[in-house]
Amino acid sequence: MFNDIRLAFLWSDYLIFALVLALVAFVVSVVRNPLARARWSQVFRSRIGASSFLIIGFYVVIALLDSLHFQTRLEDTTGSGAEHYSPEVRSVLDVALAPMQGNDERTYSAPFAIYSFAKETEEMADGTIARVYPRLKHGGAHLENTSEHTADIVVKSLSVIGWWLIPCLVLISLHHVFVRNAASRLPWPVIYVTLTIIVLVCAWALEMSRYYHVLGTDKVGQDVLYQSLKAVRTGVLIGTLATLVTLPLAVLLGISAGYFRGWVDDVVQYIYTTLNSIPGILLIAASVLLIDVYIETHPEQFKLLSDRADFKFIALCFILGMTSWTGLCRLLRAETLKLSQLEYVQAAHAFGVSHWRVLMRHILPNTTHIILIALVLDFSGFVLAEAVLSYIGVGVDPSMKSWGNMINEARAELARDPVVWWSVTAAFILMFVLVLAANLFSDRVRDAFDPRMSGSGEQK
Repeated sequence: MFNDIRLAFLWSDYLIFALVLALVAFVVSVVRNPLARARWSQVFRSRIGASSFLIIGFYVVIALLDSLHFQTRLEDTTGSGAEHYSPEVRSVLDVALAPMQGNDERTYSAPFAIYSFAKETEEMADGTIARVYPRLKHGGAHLENTSEHTADIVVKSLSVIGWWLIPCLVLISLHHVFVRNAASRLPWPVIYVTLTIIVLVCAWALEMSRYYHVLGTDKVGQDVLYQSLKAVRTGVLIGTLATLVTLPLAVLLGISAGYFRGWVDDVVQYIYTTLNSIPGILLIAASVLLIDVYIETHPEQFKLLSDRADFKFIALCFILGMTSWTGLCRLLRAETLKLSQLEYVQAAHAFGVSHWRVLMRHILPNTTHIILIALVLDFSGFVLAEAVLSYIGVGVDPSMKSWGNMINEARAELARDPVVWWSVTAAFILMFVLVLAANLFSDRVRDAFDPRMSGSGEQK
């Protein structure tokens, strides 16, 4: 089996695994630092912090699975012995979501429907022509009697939940016995409930997808749940990469302006004031259109459709980061101006301590809480920005699955009667859960790292 596949690496794949390595290094540094370990333990001891972190981790796992790409080998029909691979690049997530693929319908169908959403002209058994709602090819195809539709959904749902709930309860019981006498202040009941809900929802969705389209189908009959899950990678990556592009500019310029003041402060203020005077959406749209022109004029650099989509995606992350650093820069400038006037900083100058040492030992550590909070909030903002940009047609490539593209494709159908609501709703729910979890987690980080909020988030 493995001889018939070839690993395929996109630039975004390299970036996401580089981020994983950086995250591992960050965790190691936190473990070795007693003060940082105490602060982060306060985040995870809170019920909301632990639960939101697990939800974010679930999204990240989906993004990682969707970043392990491969191509399948094509059958050699020429007898030349040369190896040829499919131009379609698939991922491990595609394999996991196999029940949702290859069962496309003709057009729209509602969630758990067994009939098409639109009428079609069919010839009846008596030879007459009529407009009817045809049966779906996949949804409910196993049912011989349509009157069993509702009962079948209920029975299968309860069966899946029951079979998966039992091992979850067993594992929770064993773990509870193991940690009962251990000195741990983590909110284990909340962790148990969150993990159980995630496992049950995943198992239920995968099992029910074998018989129905759980979230319906879109205009061309593709499964909406599959598209929504494939869009997770786009949302997680664009939020993370754009945030990391923003971070170095904002930290370097903001702290430099507040610490050195004088002409450095004037130059930095001039740069971000000028950038803020340009409407952000117009600047981003113009930059994205330039990227489109480059792609069209250099087709030889993009052999596969996935290469083209990946290049535009990375360019969009860079553009969003380069146009969104001014807010954090202003916050850091103001905080640094205040910190540079404190007694211990003035004492360091009096003793001849170098500027670099003052910045690294006194200024940067005391602005960490602002940076961490801004990072998580910017992540949420970039996830929403992608949806808005794709909605107006200047976001990621149309061939790339994203929540913005789903909303853009479904917007015309909101005027139908009855309304085709499930594509927009699916994208909204998954995006809302990710953004809400990120915001709640940022609140707990603020409570732990901001000295003015010390101790306020301990039991939330």
